[in-house]
Amino acid sequence: MKTLFKAAILGLFALTASCSKKETALVITAIPDEKVSDQKAKFTALQDYLSKELGIPVEFSISADYGAAVERFKNGEVHLVWFGGLTGVQARAAVPGARAIAQGDVDPQYKSYFIAHKSTGLQKSDTFPTAIKDLSFTFGSRKSTSGRLMPTYFIMQETGKKPKDFFTQPVQFRKTGGHDATARAVASGAVQVGALSYKKYDSMVAAGEIKAEDAPIIWQTPYYADYNLTVHPDLDKNYGEGFIDKLQKVLVDCTDKEVLKAFNRDDLIPAKNEDFKDIVKVAKEVGLMK
Repeated sequence: MKTLFKAAILGLFALTASCSKKETALVITAIPDEKVSDQKAKFTALQDYLSKELGIPVEFSISADYGAAVERFKNGEVHLVWFGGLTGVQARAAVPGARAIAQGDVDPQYKSYFIAHKSTGLQKSDTFPTAIKDLSFTFGSRKSTSGRLMPTYFIMQETGKKPKDFFTQPVQFRKTGGHDATARAVASGAVQVGALSYKKYDSMVAAGEIKAEDAPIIWQTPYYADYNLTVHPDLDKNYGEGFIDKLQKVLVDCTDKEVLKAFNRDDLIPAKNEDFKDIVKVAKEVGLMK
């Protein structure tokens, strides 16, 4: 009798554990480089696509800021994250076995724009606009690659000074919002000059959210690697060995434009950690990684 009872209990435990494993959701998040309300709507199609293709529950969860996305990844709360170059290398450095598996078709050669309010009279130039040193200037988030890290690096390269030493006015950061907040701050004249992602600026102009004549591009940076999809190694533990490779294929094979809107990209291509080694080097040089 005791043997039968023990066997029943063990069987129930195994069944419960099996059901629990099957119900474990793959949780997606992204750095909030735009209004979170816009982000939630865009990621719904990705969530549904992955759930259908992988046959598992998939959820999208908003992260409050760039740092929160990294911390949640470190804690295993989220498993697939649309990171920028900097947040991606920070997250992977903190989680052994974490992998960059995909990036947008444009991400191996990304760039930042420097834009200025029309009242400055500044025009686009191939040379770095040193005249901005006496104007009010804003970066985006402190942990943004295209809105802070790489603009900082190129300012240092072009002037030989850190931004805090180059600008005569205190450097600002956008505390809320992403690149769209920078674009709106400059277009409205609240700040005279700002640095941001070229993709976000171009899409905002195309959508009529800002007017190019109110905040013209005055300089664009050299190219660098940026955004990427990074996965937590727990996924292979949760769903079986080889699941991450399967996820990568599902992402790269996606041709659904509604799904790809989550990333503001036309296509996804494979990525690997080594693709971002230069970001690690720059982050260390700028003082944002040890």
